[in-house]
Amino acid sequence: MTGSRITALALVALLAMAASAPAQSIKNATTGSPKVQSIQAIGFAPDGVLLIGDGKGAQVVAVQTGDTQPKPWAKTEIPNIQSLLGERLGAQGKGIEIVKMAVNPASQTAYFVVRIQQGKHDAILTVDGTGKVSEFSLENVPHVIVSLPADEGSPVTTITDVTWAGDRVLVSALAKATFASKVLSIPTPLTSGSVSLVFSTETYHVAHGRWETNAPIRTVIPYEEDGKRFLVGTFTCTPIVKYPLDQVQPGAKVKGVSVIELGNGNQPLDMFAYDKGGKKYILMNHIRKFHAQNPVGPSPYWVAKIDYSILKENEKVNQKAIVRVKGKASENLIPQTSVPAEYHGTVHMDRLNNENALVVRTTGKDTFNLVVLPLP
Repeated sequence: MTGSRITALALVALLAMAASAPAQSIKNATTGSPKVQSIQAIGFAPDGVLLIGDGKGAQVVAVQTGDTQPKPWAKTEIPNIQSLLGERLGAQGKGIEIVKMAVNPASQTAYFVVRIQQGKHDAILTVDGTGKVSEFSLENVPHVIVSLPADEGSPVTTITDVTWAGDRVLVSALAKATFASKVLSIPTPLTSGSVSLVFSTETYHVAHGRWETNAPIRTVIPYEEDGKRFLVGTFTCTPIVKYPLDQVQPGAKVKGVSVIELGNGNQPLDMFAYDKGGKKYILMNHIRKFHAQNPVGPSPYWVAKIDYSILKENEKVNQKAIVRVKGKASENLIPQTSVPAEYHGTVHMDRLNNENALVVRTTGKDTFNLVVLPLP
């Protein structure tokens, strides 16, 4: 084989490796203790990089955790997880609140945002596949800080979700502005001083029968359709909405496309996409305001499984959007959604791996168990 032939093959191999390599998460990290005023949302970028949404500080903090070694889950259920987390912080289970949970895909370790009621102090705890509970300190960690700009002259006050989308990090937030619901797009790799693109959202709430600009997006995932990039978000009362990201200008007011309504009186909590049996689905958990009068199931916490292809809908949208229920909240009217009974009581959840989800599930008796469940 000639030298030029070997060189050409080597070049092809390098290009293939580059194409398959994950996007770099952060660069020019500084080692120190970031000043975090609140931990309102967390998510993960590749290589165990923890993303922290700090609404009070109007910033996103990205931390290199160094947690990249997979630890498969030997335990399928850990009873009284809230009490275990409280004990690690020297508090009783009733003295803390589990605010958020996210699974680090690099290690399968679960990260919990825990709020200590006395003093309203936020801490991050971890639980690995052996059941070991540890505290993740933000002291002397490699990190970058991205400040979030003020749009309409009003800074971000609350961050509801933060998610990795490959070439960007997407942040859903609220600000004290006329168009209060904001989306911020931060280019990657994240570096201190990165400039965020911020735009306002206008959404048709199917259950409310009107366009709204103040309702917060509760949870988000990235979505691509025919080469175009979108953010998919969910709201209370519970439309699923997609917003185009390509060619969005800073300060723009972007109208969303509501593709399905899951029912009035529900507040979405977590959402992720997954593949099973050659098809793709969205799993979303909620808390139901009208549980006593019109329940979905035995718990006010319930989960919807949604056919991912619904996101391609471009005709039955907004005022004509597909509706999951009318009347009884427990009765599905459409084949694109279902309510997996094994997920009833799910307060927090995230995808654990290709086969399972990790959920915090309540029995309704002030007990919270951490459970590994098969993806439905």
